[in-house]
Amino acid sequence: MTEVISEELPTTRQNPFDPPAEVTEIREKARISRLKFADGHLGWLVTGHHQVREILGSPKFSNEPERFHLLDKRFQGELPEEGSRRRSEPGMFLSQDPPDHTRLRKMLQGQFTVRRMNQLSEWIGGIVDDQLKHLRTFDGRADLVKEFALPVPSLVICALLGVDYDERHRFQEDTAKMLSLDSTFKEVMAALERIREFMRELIARKKANPGGDDMISDLLATGEPTDEEAANMAMLLLLAGHETTANMLGIGTFTLLEHPDQLKILKDEPEVIDNAVEELMRYLSIIHFGPMRSALEDVEIDGHLIKAGDSVLMHVPVANRDPEKFPGNPDELDLHRPASGHVAFGHGIHQCLGQQLARIEMRIAFTKLFQEFPDLRLDVAPEEVPLRTNMGIYGVHSLPVAWSS
Repeated sequence: MTEVISEELPTTRQNPFDPPAEVTEIREKARISRLKFADGHLGWLVTGHHQVREILGSPKFSNEPERFHLLDKRFQGELPEEGSRRRSEPGMFLSQDPPDHTRLRKMLQGQFTVRRMNQLSEWIGGIVDDQLKHLRTFDGRADLVKEFALPVPSLVICALLGVDYDERHRFQEDTAKMLSLDSTFKEVMAALERIREFMRELIARKKANPGGDDMISDLLATGEPTDEEAANMAMLLLLAGHETTANMLGIGTFTLLEHPDQLKILKDEPEVIDNAVEELMRYLSIIHFGPMRSALEDVEIDGHLIKAGDSVLMHVPVANRDPEKFPGNPDELDLHRPASGHVAFGHGIHQCLGQQLARIEMRIAFTKLFQEFPDLRLDVAPEEVPLRTNMGIYGVHSLPVAWSS
C-alpha cells in the first residue's frame, strides 16, 4: 500500500468551527498515515475514529512524554537528548503509565463519580445564576468569556479544590503563558514553575490546617500521596478544571449563535440539552490535535506496522468528524445527532477524570444562559471574534455579545 506522508501537520483553520481541511483530506486518503516530526522522526498520524479509540485503549502504547519524539519546533535545541527529554513529574498521572498512573488516579476517582457530580448540580446552578446576575449588570453588552464563560468553571473548581478564588491571577495568567503557542520553551517552564510554587504553598497551608471540606484536603487526609505528588495532582485538576470548560462555554456559545436553527432546537426542546453537550463536544473538539502515544512494542493496526518506539499523534478533531462513526454529514452541527462515542474526552485509562463535572457545568450553563438572555446575539461581525488559534486549547479569546436590557 502507498503511504501518505505529511512533512508537517497543517493547523490553519478555514472555518472557526472546523479542523483544518487538509487534515480532513488526509483522513479520507488514509486513516493512519505517516508524519515527519520536528526532530526528523517518521512517526504516525491517526485521523480515523476507530483507530484513535483502538490506540487510546491499548496497553501497547505509552503516555510517558520521555518516550515521545519532538513535535513542537519551538522546543528544538531546548530539550536534553532523547531518552531524558521531558520526564513526567511525580503526581502528573495524566502523563504516566501503570502502575503509577493506576495508583494516583485511584486516589481521586471517588471524588468524581457520576453520583457525586450529580449531587453538585444545584450548587453549580447557584454559581451560574450568580454569574448571570453579574452579566445582567452590564446593561446590554459584555464580553461573555470574561464575565461568564471563564468565571463559572473557575469558581466551581476553586471551590471544589479549596483554592481561594481571589488568588486565581496566580494561575490563570501563567496557564495562558503555558498554553500560548507563541511562548518560548523557557517562558513555558518559568510559568509552570510559578504554578507549581503556588500549589506547594497551598499544600503546605492545608497540611498546617487539616480538616478542610475540599478535594485537596480529602486527598491529603488519606496520607497516600507525597507532598510533591499532591501538589502536581492538584495542579492538574485546577488547570484542566477551568481551562477546558471555559473554552467550551465560549466557543460553544459562539457556535450556537452562528447556527440559529440549532439554537432554536435548544430553546424549544430543553430535554435535548444532554445530547446537545455531547454534539458540541464532538463538533468542536477544542484541541488543535493530539493526544500523542509511543508504541511499547510492534503493533499492527489496519494493516500498518507501528514499530516499538514510534511516536503516534492522534487528531481528535478530525476523528470526531469521521463519517464511519458519525454517518450523515458529520461536518454539520446537529443537536439531534446521536453523538455518544466521541473522543473529545479521550478514551481508555486516561479518559478525562472530570468529564462528568464538565458535562454538568455545560448543561446548566448553556440552559440558563439562553433562558436568561433569549435574544443574546453577537455584538461584532463573526469574523471579528478573536479565535484562540495561538493557544494549545482552542476557543475564543473574547466573545462580545449584546442583548435587550
